[in-house]
Amino acid sequence: MSESLDSQKPGKGDIRHFSDFIVWQKAREVGGGVFELSKTFPADERFSLTDQIRRSSRSIGANIAEAWGKRYYQAAFVAKLVDSDGEAHETEHRLLESESCGYLAHSEIAPLGEKLREVGKSSEV
Repeated sequence: MSESLDSQKPGKGDIRHFSDFIVWQKAREVGGGVFELSKTFPADERFSLTDQIRRSSRSIGANIAEAWGKRYYQAAFVAKLVDSDGEAHETEHRLLESESCGYLAHSEIAPLGEKLREVGKSSEV
């Protein structure tokens, strides 16, 4: 388990709820940022790229929260963190797709890409 999450395991520090995890807080920031940026996507992307990127970005924090609920079962806890990391990678891919399609500029997606990589590093197991 990574050093950042290891120091936040049950019984360590002041972690009493999944929302106390810094990685969860960063995931929420990413979700909010993706939501705002995706508002500018064309209407014909509503049921494809817009929906997909919003779902994957929201799933990052949701999987961290679910991991917390399964914290007493190491395999389940780790599996949900791996799922969260997968959703972070999917979100980053979708951001790059958005740039390729001309919907977003690199300067718009770069800060979210950095934050997604931070989330990924924090949830490594």
